[in-house]
Amino acid sequence: QVQLVESGGGLVQAGGSLRLSCVSSGNIFRFNAVGWYRQAPGKERELVADITTNGRTNYADSVKGRFTISEDNTANTVYLQMNSLQPEDTAIYFCNAGTRVRNTYFPSTDYWGRGTQVTVSS
Repeated sequence: QVQLVESGGGLVQAGGSLRLSCVSSGNIFRFNAVGWYRQAPGKERELVADITTNGRTNYADSVKGRFTISEDNTANTVYLQMNSLQPEDTAIYFCNAGTRVRNTYFPSTDYWGRGTQVTVSS
C-alpha cells in the first residue's frame, strides 16, 4: 500500500514563494516517478511537474522557470518549490505516484495524496 501526504500550502501574496512537500510511504518502488498536479475550482486537474527516480524532471509550460521539483530519497520526500506565484496558481495541489514513459506521465489511479491548498492573492 502506497500513501502520499502533502503539506506546505498556504496563503501568499503575488510574487511570493511556497515549498510543498510530498512524503511517501509503502511500496512506492514499483512506480518510477512522482508527479505534482493541481486543480483549480471549476477546472480539470492538470500535471504541473514530475520527477523520475533517476532525477529527470518535466514541467508544464505555465510553471517553467518558476517552479522546481526535487527529491530527497533519504526522506522519501518530493518537493515543489514555487516562486513568483501568481493568482492563477491558486489551486489544490496533489502528489501522485506514477510512471513516466518517454514524454508521457501516467498517473496511478489509486495513489493520490489528499492535497494541500495554495492561495495566491493579488
